[in-house]
Order: sequence, then structure tokens, then C-alpha cells
Amino acid sequence: MANNQSSKKDIRRTATRTERNRAATSRIKTLTKKLEAATDAESIKAAGSVLASAMDKAAKRGIVHPNWRTASRSTQQ
Repeated sequence: MANNQSSKKDIRRTATRTERNRAATSRIKTLTKKLEAATDAESIKAAGSVLASAMDKAAKRGIVHPNWRTASRSTQQ
């Protein structure tokens, strides 16, 4: 267990960041599944747009690597 005040604060910050990162990656996975399940052209385009936006935001925040985002977007188009 942490003894210093700063160590305790680091543990709290890590827990918060982990929760936020997990939510973002889970959202990307869910949107990917929705894109794969889409049938008509209009829903595919809409789902792809939402997924691309979520990937861009996650890469901008440092949750996913920018190169992973680029590779994933290129394979899904």
C-alpha cells in the first residue's frame, strides 16, 4: 500500500485514467461490431463515420496509438 500522499494520489489518478481508457476502447469495439453488422450502404456510411470519429478522439487523447488508428481506418473503408 502507498505511504506517501503523492503515491496515493497517483493510485487515484491511475484508476480514473484506466476507467476512461477502458470506456473508450470498449466504445471503439462496439462501434466496430455495429459497422460489421450494418447491411445497407447508408447505415454502413453512418456507422463508419461514427467509428472514425471515435478512433480519432481516442488517438488524440493517447488512448490508442495513431498508427493503429490509421491502419484500422484504412482496412475498414
